[in-house]
Amino acid sequence: MANYKTVASSEITLSQLMLPSHSNFSGKIHGGYLLSLMDQIAFASASKFSGSYCVTASVDRVDFLNPIEVGELVTLKASVNYVGNTSMMVGIRVDAQNIQTGLIKHCNSSYFTMIAKDESGATLQVPRLQLTSREQVMRYLKAAERISARKQRIATEPFAGDLAKALAFMASDHADVDVAAIKG
Repeated sequence: MANYKTVASSEITLSQLMLPSHSNFSGKIHGGYLLSLMDQIAFASASKFSGSYCVTASVDRVDFLNPIEVGELVTLKASVNYVGNTSMMVGIRVDAQNIQTGLIKHCNSSYFTMIAKDESGATLQVPRLQLTSREQVMRYLKAAERISARKQRIATEPFAGDLAKALAFMASDHADVDVAAIKG
């Protein structure tokens, strides 16, 4: 019989005050710093759910919707939205709060695909996902749509990995390509 776990068993919340050391020259938090926090919470959520070490396989689109200022409290919330055989799609929401005014703004939502690994680095079967609410079912279905779209996008990549065709296309009218330098 398959092992099932609830979405709630994967839920993680992480809050951190944004410091000047996290910012760029204009006082906004570096996107790379935020991505690091997102990767950490995706790892924690997937590891908590699977009971194993996990690695990041892919990140499905990261849009920075609102800038985060120094002094704001950033809260990341993550949970497993979908599972495959050895993979989990972790949904992440990032909000920032001005702790003086209480104003909260949504800054980012993203989806990280995490792979469960055993001690030797081999992939590991993950538990099945028990969905207990309409919202969880909708998140699962949206994740399945993203996976389907990604597979379709990969299957229709231009030139199917054929470097000669790609170079010929680029040289034709889109770029000045020194084909000899690339092939050599």
